[in-house]
Amino acid sequence: MRILICGGAGYIGSNMTSLLAAGEHRPVVYDNLSKGHKAAVADCDFVEGDLADYNLLVETLKKYEIDSVMHFAAFIEAGESVLNPLKYYRNNISNTQTLLTAMEAVGVEKFVFSSSAAVYGTPQHVPIAENSPTAPINPYGETKLAVERMCCHQSRAGKLRYASLRYFNAAGAGANSTLGEDHRPESHLIPLAIAAAMGKSDAVKIYGTDYPTPDGTCIRDYIHIEDLCRAHLLALVKLDTQTELVYNLGNGNGYSVREVIETVKKVSGKKFKVIESQRRPGDPPILTSDASKAKNELLWKPKWAELGKIIDSAWQWHNKYPQGYPD
Repeated sequence: MRILICGGAGYIGSNMTSLLAAGEHRPVVYDNLSKGHKAAVADCDFVEGDLADYNLLVETLKKYEIDSVMHFAAFIEAGESVLNPLKYYRNNISNTQTLLTAMEAVGVEKFVFSSSAAVYGTPQHVPIAENSPTAPINPYGETKLAVERMCCHQSRAGKLRYASLRYFNAAGAGANSTLGEDHRPESHLIPLAIAAAMGKSDAVKIYGTDYPTPDGTCIRDYIHIEDLCRAHLLALVKLDTQTELVYNLGNGNGYSVREVIETVKKVSGKKFKVIESQRRPGDPPILTSDASKAKNELLWKPKWAELGKIIDSAWQWHNKYPQGYPD
C-alpha cells in the first residue's frame, strides 16, 4: 500500500512508518517538523510541509499515487489546549479539514485517524467501552471528537472510509528501542520519570495523592507503541470492507502514578526524588480501556502487556539518545 503518514516524524508516526516499511508497504512521510524529528524518519520518501497547505497536499497525494492516509499530526497537550484553544482548533480541526478536502479532490478514500480517550472526558464507568458517552472536558478532547464527527459525515456522504482509533497512553520505544519519545517540552509521566532516573531533572512530580484509588494517585492504561501501530495497520486493512470503524486501543490494565514511578526505579536501578503536588484540574481518577472490540473484530492482541517491559524499552532508548534525537 502507498500510505501518506501525516506527522510521520513524530513519536507515533515514526514508529508507524517503520512498521509499514518493514512490511514492504510504501510509506510517505508528510511533516512540518514543528514537533517531529527528521532523525526519526525511516529510509522513505519525505515531504516537509504543513497540513494547512492544500496545494502541497494535493500535489503529494498525486505524485506518490497515495491510496491511504494516516493522520498523527495533531497537537496533544490537554493543559495547553485550555490556555490556547484557538491553536488547537486551527491545527487539529481546520488543518484536518484541509487534509480531507485534498483527499476528496484526488479521490483518496481510506483514512486512519489518531483519536484519543480524551473524547470520553471523565468517564461514568471504567473500563471505558466505545459506546460510553463522549463528553470532553478540554479543547484537546473537543477537537478530537469534532474530527471524528467530520469523518462520520464525510463517510455517510459516500466520500470517505475511516477508522478512529481512541488511544489511551502510548508508551515505550519501538523498532528494538531505536524509535522513542522525544517531546519538547516533555509532559508524559514515563519519560519524565526516566529523566529523573538519569539525573537530567531534579525530581518527578505526582499531581494529586488523594484520589479514590488504592494508593491515592491516578490510574492510567499504558499501551506499547508497537502494539498501537499494529492496530493501525489491521484497521487500515479492514477498511477494504468497512466504511466506519471506531476502536479503543489500550492494554486494559491500569497502573497508578506511584506504580509507574516505582517501576522506573526498578528498571533503571536508580533512586530519584519524588515531589507530591496538588491535583491538576481535569484529571479523572481512573482511565482504563475496554479494548475487546478491537481484539474481537481486528484479531488484535497486545504483545507488550507488562509495564516493566514497556518501560524497559523506553529506558533503553533514552540511554541511546540521552539528549533526544539529533537535530
